[in-house]
Amino acid sequence: MRSTRRPEKIKKYEDFAYVLDFLPEGYPSDPHPRHLRDPIIQSIGDTFFTLLELSVKRNTDFQLHDRIKIGRGEREGVNHVKSRLRASDLTFTAKSELPNVLKTILDKRAKEVISFFNTAVPITPRRHQLELLPGIGKKNMWRIIEERKKAPFVDYSDLSKRCGISDPPKKIIERILTELEGNEKYYLFTRPE
Repeated sequence: MRSTRRPEKIKKYEDFAYVLDFLPEGYPSDPHPRHLRDPIIQSIGDTFFTLLELSVKRNTDFQLHDRIKIGRGEREGVNHVKSRLRASDLTFTAKSELPNVLKTILDKRAKEVISFFNTAVPITPRRHQLELLPGIGKKNMWRIIEERKKAPFVDYSDLSKRCGISDPPKKIIERILTELEGNEKYYLFTRPE
């Protein structure tokens, strides 16, 4: 018998984003005169790590790394989300700020990052989620799995001490950057376009 209950909607949008670059006069390559260009923000969402272009109100000021509301409801200074961006669409400033902003996001979401190390599972019979992280091969994967069986990891230093993994957030950041470039077979932290 088929259930008539509707499945829960999966959240697909970002509520907050971090400013990677603020272009108060729009893109320099825009053929329109400066006074007709819309101010633009290039940003990354803090839930799904979605790269977004935002239309912002004139005469508003934003700083790099500002966390701004972009979801439903009242948004201060933001008109709307214009489009999703590819990593190749980012300005030089946005590309250079991206790892720093990801570090900020992961520092705030440290429990989720540790949870990933505690709960990562095989993707196929020969491939494990942990192996997709840069610098973690089969040997480190098995060390992590064996240690988490003894007791879950409580924080980054616990993981580093017990498994010899240096700077766990950096490994996650490197993986997110790879996923944002696209063309991956598996996505752990971002959603493909």
